[in-house]
Amino acid sequence: MADPDSLTFTSFGGLGEIGLNCTLLSTDKGMLLIDCGLMFPEDHHLGVDVVIPRFDHIVQNKERLKGIVLTHGHEDHIGALPWFLPLMPTTLYGSPFTLALVEHRLREHGLLEQAVLIPVSPAQQLELAGIGVRFFPVSHSIVQGYALGLETPAGRMFYTGDFKIDKNGDPGWNTDIAAIREFAGEDGVLALFSDSTNVENKGHSLSEATVHERFRHIFSDAPGRIIITLFASNIRRIQTIFALAEKFGRKVAVDGRSLINNIEMARNIGLLRIPPGVYRDVSAMPMLPENEQVLLVTGSQGEPLSVLSRIAANEYKKLQITNGDTVVMSSRIIPGNSRAISKLINNLYKLGAEVLYDALEEIHASGHAHQDELRAMLKAVRPKYFVPIHGEYRHLVKHARLAEECGVEKDNILILTNGMPVTFWPHGIRFEEPVPVDSILVDGKGVGDVGHFLLRERHILGDEGFVVVMLVVDEKTWAVLHGPELLSKGFVFEQHYSHILEDAKTLVLDILEEMPPGDTPKLTERIRTALRRFFRSALGRDPVVVPLVATI
Repeated sequence: MADPDSLTFTSFGGLGEIGLNCTLLSTDKGMLLIDCGLMFPEDHHLGVDVVIPRFDHIVQNKERLKGIVLTHGHEDHIGALPWFLPLMPTTLYGSPFTLALVEHRLREHGLLEQAVLIPVSPAQQLELAGIGVRFFPVSHSIVQGYALGLETPAGRMFYTGDFKIDKNGDPGWNTDIAAIREFAGEDGVLALFSDSTNVENKGHSLSEATVHERFRHIFSDAPGRIIITLFASNIRRIQTIFALAEKFGRKVAVDGRSLINNIEMARNIGLLRIPPGVYRDVSAMPMLPENEQVLLVTGSQGEPLSVLSRIAANEYKKLQITNGDTVVMSSRIIPGNSRAISKLINNLYKLGAEVLYDALEEIHASGHAHQDELRAMLKAVRPKYFVPIHGEYRHLVKHARLAEECGVEKDNILILTNGMPVTFWPHGIRFEEPVPVDSILVDGKGVGDVGHFLLRERHILGDEGFVVVMLVVDEKTWAVLHGPELLSKGFVFEQHYSHILEDAKTLVLDILEEMPPGDTPKLTERIRTALRRFFRSALGRDPVVVPLVATI
């Protein structure tokens, strides 16, 4: 049981990585979870759909969990809920738009009855697990995001979530540094947990107003159709597109399920105003002059089946690229997607389009604070302890250095890793025993059944291919009744290497002669190891070898 004047902070994801954000706050009165996000697979996660946190420690103490507070609606903060809630139904707190996204996702998974959704408004306060939670609106690349002011038994703390400081952000949803400074009080907060994603970028992040102005020039100058792709959650930029379409006499059609769903959700709760007559069905666009058309589509990351990828491959029946079309890619490149995006851009140019993207144009503003904004947050709350969060390890280190420059004592700066709990008291800290937090790989309906060994085998299959050996022998004498036959997939072209495969068959027969009848498993293993050695020696390749030995 925790001490009554303490709070323990444990991260289950988001430290040393981009994504997977999931933080547990524990007191003697219970536990509070902040966010429950996923991470998209990296290149070595062959076949994996998503990566989620390991929830074992939370589930083992589930009677103490008082709810989940969601800072905003991005997948790396809400995406793991469909895997968490079946283990532990609970109450979710967040802004109306965040909960609209959550509700849609839970309904898709048939899990809506597993959660109670309670919307919270700016400056509202809750009492959960002995922690007072106050919600501060922050600017980000999704509407209605929150930072959290925490009144804990150990003292006041501040959790930024993902944020930037944009004076020209959404009205009523700008990062209010004055209000945050007031919360911190004259003495500052005990601890600050702050977003580190863009700490390597100097100065101030680009304002959304600058992006709006660049879009205005695009709408003014584009000679033909304008095709735009962006993150489906960026409602403010979608609003910009509809407003400019009205101003310049254009009509907007939308294609892509995530965009259509998010637009409808935002309209239903009053976050998106679409001017009358501007929103058209895609099928109606060919009847309009090309200089009156705007198409808003999915595919900002070059996803193979997205609308923009199909357009670039000339496989989209509703529209074919022609000279005079302008394609605007209004989003950052997520690490790992640069090759797919580069290929997509090249294909669009081949078809005659002019392509505008973030590396060349100010058409995307990051939702994460740059160095000047991070300094402003540090100076506003004046923390005794500082914990950089939401970033790869180098981001955490550089944010720690920035905090030291801003006056935080070096010994009070904690660069933590996932699963490393730290307990705060009014006058000190203590590191606790680590908890298991290795992430879980989700592959189709399988959760956690894909591990290191299976991934390694998939890599071998991808790199070297496989060989199946089929052999039928008499159960008593081991006389050969059929085979051996060798089937190669992704290993060698059988017509070119028939002599190698014939030698491999001879090797199988030699092994059969050397072994006394009866031990089929041992025969199978001998064939597997011998053929791997043979292929390595003969071809320098190491395929997966699958012997299938049947006895009759």
